[in-house]
Amino acid sequence: MMEKSVKKAFNRSLLFSIITLAWPTMLQELLQTAVQYIDTAMVGSLGTAATAAVGATTTINWLVNSTISAVGIGFLALISQAYGANDKSLAKRASSQAVLLTVICGLVFTILCLGLSPFVPVWMQVEPDIRNMAAMYFFVLYSPMIFRAAIIIFGTVLRSVGDTKTPMIVGLFVNIINVILNFVLIYPTGVVELFGFKLTFLGAGWGVVGAAAASAVSFVFGGVVITIKYFRHPEVSPKGQSFKFDKEILRPCFKVALPNALQRFGTCMGYVAFAAMVNSLGEVSAAAHTIANTVESAFYIPGYGMQAAAATLAGNALGAGERDRIKLLCRMLIVIEVVLMIISGGLLFIFAPKMMTLLSKDSLVIGLGATVLRMVALSEPFYGVSIIVEGMMQGMGKTLMPFVANILGMWGIRILGTFICTQVLGYGLISAWGCMILHNLLLFAVFAVYLFSGRYNPLSKRKKC
Repeated sequence: MMEKSVKKAFNRSLLFSIITLAWPTMLQELLQTAVQYIDTAMVGSLGTAATAAVGATTTINWLVNSTISAVGIGFLALISQAYGANDKSLAKRASSQAVLLTVICGLVFTILCLGLSPFVPVWMQVEPDIRNMAAMYFFVLYSPMIFRAAIIIFGTVLRSVGDTKTPMIVGLFVNIINVILNFVLIYPTGVVELFGFKLTFLGAGWGVVGAAAASAVSFVFGGVVITIKYFRHPEVSPKGQSFKFDKEILRPCFKVALPNALQRFGTCMGYVAFAAMVNSLGEVSAAAHTIANTVESAFYIPGYGMQAAAATLAGNALGAGERDRIKLLCRMLIVIEVVLMIISGGLLFIFAPKMMTLLSKDSLVIGLGATVLRMVALSEPFYGVSIIVEGMMQGMGKTLMPFVANILGMWGIRILGTFICTQVLGYGLISAWGCMILHNLLLFAVFAVYLFSGRYNPLSKRKKC
């Protein structure tokens, strides 16, 4: 009786920890997605060409952000385990190395992105008449890379010690600034009617470039604020630590980060190839794909919020050597995640046409986008399982298997399948999204095997989750 009572309390305690860590990340993702919706709607009001120009660089954005995020995952694994083991000295040493890597990543990606900006639209098979617009958007958006790197890496480190609220608050203000500047920079000076009153607002009228400038300024603000918060944080402040290369810290970080970086790079290059093939199908398909991706991202928010909690809690439990806690965490997260993804997938299926209508006026774009969204909605609960297991493995430093599974799925199913369907057989966007769904189902199958075999857990003695 006493044992059951303790286990019940432990379940409650763990559930509270999951919710406490997950909800700020979910809210942050929700706010970012809301701003993405607003950006897409504002740019969409400029025409299909403007939407296609912005959408052409979206995949590159994933590539850059994901590569930097992989560095953050390396530090998350080390610091979350050190925090779980109550080794504050190791956590602070690692946090100083995170500062060093943030500066390096920021400088490297600034040089790469700005130098390659004229060539990206060509590689992405953007139609010739909108290539200059796409190149300028890309150049402006990626100018403040060091600040974007700070937001990503410092935010990940803060989450590794259970602070998900600071990244959320910084993200909130970044998004507010982005929206306000969008109105000011995208549209020319004009008159709006509000509550019966006519108000004149000043606008720069920069169009697509204005959208990029608004995002760039907001990133600078976010990078400065999160850096200040990071240096003042009681658990991970790098004050007083050495900022020279520390092999003892960087070696285990890179051991985790390298497979994750290769995974993200390989999958994102797959996204680039995927988007290029979609862009070759014409403006309507490119616009429908871009807007559908934006719509879909809102319905993955529960999944990725829970993944952040899974990574942090799994790392803490491994650091503390709590095998049973890892197993219990696994069970609880999977159940919560599948329920959330069934709900979000159902809502996406029902409201797909309405969501497309919010972001486009083109009936062809709306119809095509709604069709592919309803297709992917059916696969969301399966994808949710792989999101959680992968998150736990990241927190515990097991990133090799996710790398292999994601690369094989991306290039062996999604890219090869899309190439055959669109470039050889002449099918359209629906076939491309069908290949994407098959890729997600493969990931579910692979991670499900790891889940039920117990191989996801470094402390597992038995072969069941």
